[in-house]
Amino acid sequence: MTQPKTETDSLPAALGGTPVRSAPMPARFAISDAEEAMIQEVIAHYREQRLDPGYQGVFEERYCDAFTEKMGGGHADAVATGTAAVFLALRTLDLPAGSEVIVSPITDPGCIGAIVMNGLVPRLADSAPGRYNMDAERFVERISDKTRAIMVVHSAGQATDIETIVAEAHARDIRVLEDCSQAHFATVDGTPVGNFGDIAAFSTMYRKAHMTGASGGIVFTRDADLFRLAVSHADRGKPRLDPGFEDRDPTNNLFPALNFHTDEISCGMGIASLGRIDASIRQRLAYVEGVAKGLAEASDICRPFPWSKSDSPFFYPVVVDADRISCSKIDFAEAVLAEGIGLSPDYRYVVARWPWARAYMSDDFDCPNAGAICDRSFNLYLNEHYGPDETSDTVAAIRKVESYFAK
Repeated sequence: MTQPKTETDSLPAALGGTPVRSAPMPARFAISDAEEAMIQEVIAHYREQRLDPGYQGVFEERYCDAFTEKMGGGHADAVATGTAAVFLALRTLDLPAGSEVIVSPITDPGCIGAIVMNGLVPRLADSAPGRYNMDAERFVERISDKTRAIMVVHSAGQATDIETIVAEAHARDIRVLEDCSQAHFATVDGTPVGNFGDIAAFSTMYRKAHMTGASGGIVFTRDADLFRLAVSHADRGKPRLDPGFEDRDPTNNLFPALNFHTDEISCGMGIASLGRIDASIRQRLAYVEGVAKGLAEASDICRPFPWSKSDSPFFYPVVVDADRISCSKIDFAEAVLAEGIGLSPDYRYVVARWPWARAYMSDDFDCPNAGAICDRSFNLYLNEHYGPDETSDTVAAIRKVESYFAK
């Protein structure tokens, strides 16, 4: 029997009311039975060989082959972290020291670090109005006579205006690095992101849609020559792909480089994760579609962020009409959080707002569009285990909070 409502049902939980959701949102548990079985397979394989699992072995080969097949062809090298993948991809482009790299305005500090640590200069471009991603117009506006590359970030699981950006860049002899860390297998006209630029980087850490364990990354390219360089840069300058390569002979190394290896157990988990990535994306999209539809039908203050079935959601932004509430956007989002809905009230990844980064930038451009959309939105967490109950609870929590704080 349905219980009668009480006064605390309409009062926000942040103010002492009863939360919409008492149970935690579903945990992801990215290491499923399939990943656990692959870990055991890796261990059993190497135990039979009377070896400990290492790196650059049969499971990395299987994993990289599976990844490139999923990408529709090309070449992939698995590495230790997503930041390492970005660093190596940029290193492989072999840009002149001091060159400027145009970079998306909303990104991870690792992207800025990779540019600086390669002896290059970050140059920010703004996002499109109302979006997290850069578009071609904003990119072209920021090209200077020192621009030699662009690092395009596909934020929040959505593809940028990548085809037009690549066309504009290549027409000016500017190299394109795609950072696909938040958008695994998001597509443009059926083609996964990462296929459009010169080289791409992916993070495969445990929170990503496709993962290889606690941390990890992939460098991907369709250019065989770039791939050979990337493999050498990832392994202390070794010419690993040369015929007759001898791993224990450093006299033939090509250049100074560091060790960015991943390991066989991580690659085993990657094989399992790839096996269910399509289902994971579909389930995440179902939650996004349900929340967007629910807000469009029921909300007067919160606008669903534009999305499409070609997305691969990492989080889902909700845009708040701050002029129509009696509290700040952050207070509003924290009130939704208190209702039991996992989210980030204040996404602080607008590069222009990081004090430490200013000294490394080409200029003091402040990316007003990027700042505006982050100021007006909060980001719902999600994973493939969110279902109809989580969808309805999310919409109900937002409606409850806006009903209280509406002017």
